Amino acid sequence: MLSKTIQDALNEQVRIEAESSQVYLAMASWAEIQPGIDNITAFFYRHSDEERMHMLKLIHFINDRGGFAVIPELKQPSLTFPSIKHALQALLTHEIMVSESINNLVDIALTEKDYATHNFLQWYVAEQIEEEALARTINDKLELIGDDKGGLYLFDRDILSVSVVGSTVE
Repeated sequence: MLSKTIQDALNEQVRIEAESSQVYLAMASWAEIQPGIDNITAFFYRHSDEERMHMLKLIHFINDRGGFAVIPELKQPSLTFPSIKHALQALLTHEIMVSESINNLVDIALTEKDYATHNFLQWYVAEQIEEEALARTINDKLELIGDDKGGLYLFDRDILSVSVVGSTVE
């Protein structure tokens, strides 16, 4: 059975994951009307779907542990960006915020001596390491490209195959 403290903290993370899905969905919609970045658009849509799955995983965990998962009201995300570079920098900033929230949740679970929740959260800890590394890699690549349109073309072509394993890029 979840304590009220843990339940409330997990429900806050449900909100953050739902918000993440909305943020990336808004980025995808914006990117979709930008010329020539179809794969970047697909990347944002895929990222939105992944965040929704993270939210659902939390909802099921809360309910399975005898709590009540609350479906949150969401604030409107940013709808437009000055450039693709700004959108992808916002993605990195957002992922760092999510990592901080997950770390806070782990701390609460340990303080409450809720080792089942602590164990469950380890998946999120590992996922956030990957998410931040991917966002940093993407931003580093964009920094290398600068304002080169040919580079952006190649970046768009390759973004769906960018992955991060440990500290190496494949």
